[in-house]
Amino acid sequence: MLEKLFHLKQNNTTVRTEVIAGITTFMTMAYILAVNPSMLSAAGMDATAVLIATCLASFVGTMAMALLANYPFALAPGMGLNAYFAYTVCGNMGYSWKVALMAVFIEGIIFIILSLTNVREAIFNAIPSTLKKGVSAGIGLFIAFIGLQGAHLVVNNDSTLVSYCKFADNWHTEGICAVLALIGLVITVVLYIKGFKGSILIGILATWLLGILSQAAGIYQVDIDNGFYSLYPSMHMTDFSKIGETFGQCFQADFHGVGIFNFIVVLCSFLFVDMFDTIGTLVGVSSKAGMLDENEKLPNIKPALLADAIATSSGAVIGTSTTTTYVESSAGVGAGARTGLASAVTAILFLLAVFFAPIFTAIPGFATAPALIFVGFLMLSAVLEINFDDLTEAVPAYLTILAMPMMYSIAEGIAIGIVSYVVINLICGKYKKITPLMYVLSLLFICKYIFL
Repeated sequence: MLEKLFHLKQNNTTVRTEVIAGITTFMTMAYILAVNPSMLSAAGMDATAVLIATCLASFVGTMAMALLANYPFALAPGMGLNAYFAYTVCGNMGYSWKVALMAVFIEGIIFIILSLTNVREAIFNAIPSTLKKGVSAGIGLFIAFIGLQGAHLVVNNDSTLVSYCKFADNWHTEGICAVLALIGLVITVVLYIKGFKGSILIGILATWLLGILSQAAGIYQVDIDNGFYSLYPSMHMTDFSKIGETFGQCFQADFHGVGIFNFIVVLCSFLFVDMFDTIGTLVGVSSKAGMLDENEKLPNIKPALLADAIATSSGAVIGTSTTTTYVESSAGVGAGARTGLASAVTAILFLLAVFFAPIFTAIPGFATAPALIFVGFLMLSAVLEINFDDLTEAVPAYLTILAMPMMYSIAEGIAIGIVSYVVINLICGKYKKITPLMYVLSLLFICKYIFL
């Protein structure tokens, strides 16, 4: 049955590999179960309701990806988009979270239409091969940077923006987390080199176990005020009655005092970021997994985009911010995932997390950090396929790679890459290789920076 549904032999994979990879992807994404409720509660939403909505929306989106597209990509409420939802739309702009959810719902409906009419597929296919390689490498640096932050190896610094961890300072919190992340990274790398199946997942679990032992020995100390929580898994059950606090509330939005232009601006902001975050993730992860065909196109992309669009609208109805394809899917790909079976495993774990969410939210950032840092290395290898002899190809790819971690956004990296590709090649007289859609995309991105 699994062979018929997911074509495992055709994709040179096995049930065991897909299951381990699916678990690995979930483990690297489990932080969203803690982060999303925390962020959206700042917008006035019930944290428990958001937690349930996060699990359900992730299940719906990821299972849709598995069954519709047969790709190992997982979906969940997007980081960055949830921050924009909570702190900009509901914070600075002062709109209610119900209005914000309605914007997300309409955005998803628009995406469903665009996915069915080949618009999003055309955008994916219009991106030049060199930029696709740049996107893959850029995502590698981006998720590695996220991992370094989660490990507390890279910390905020007033003078240089970021700096390395001072291990002696805050040793029982930040310092020990950084050390454990480094140990976990060594474990992951050595196991991977030795050819151990599931090396990335083993690295996550080993790092978490070392953290639990450190807490038991008093080396790691809980400091909730500064974001250092207990590493012990909790066995508390979820309060399911809370889902009524958010389910269907987007249809109860009160638009009194919300101007149509302002609402369109919010809608377009969600639309732009979600579209190019998704396309960028699909480009980068599928490129690394060797899923692109000889024309650098992703076969069967329409169902993948449709699954993403369905997840966005259904997530808004359930009660969470934009649900999108996750870059952490690359961790599962790095562990060998090649089919939707891995996504199905991840989806089932998100569904189970509804019942045992406190267990999964105990997985600390420093435990998943080694996986992200190492997978970042694996994705960075795409840079070797960029033609550095042709600077009209190499420079836009370089700017794409540079922008993603520096601007903390896949979408911005794609924007910089596309605009620079068009401008450089146009000025250098190589306008024939620029497709009409690339001109349109470049103009849209320029307008975005001017008006949004």
